Amino acid sequence: MRFSAKFMLVVLGMLATTGTAPVDAAEWSRSTIHGGQMTRSVHGNGVVYSSETTRVGPNGGIYTSTAACLNGIVARCRRSYSAVGPNGQSFSGHRASARGPYRLRSVRSVTGPRGNTAVGVHRRWR
Repeated sequence: MRFSAKFMLVVLGMLATTGTAPVDAAEWSRSTIHGGQMTRSVHGNGVVYSSETTRVGPNGGIYTSTAACLNGIVARCRRSYSAVGPNGQSFSGHRASARGPYRLRSVRSVTGPRGNTAVGVHRRWR
């Protein structure tokens, strides 16, 4: 939770300093190969980007994802996602990553249909 509060403060600060910059937005929808539907919208101003994705499968499963990224020398991204299968099983998760000039760090957590949570930390030098 602490990372989330810091990230939101940084994003709000960047929005305040770049409030006059033009905002790019794109939204599209398409059919998937096996008969489902996918919708995505992306908004950004060159420094802060956010996106929302919804995917509905042909059998009734639904996947939703939201992400926010902050560009800079160290690019930071945070993504939350959830999925509900056709039989009612649900999965959810969060991922936060920071990519700098020399290394990548990421933390993720996934919660399964029985409420079990798995957490993973990844570091990689470039």
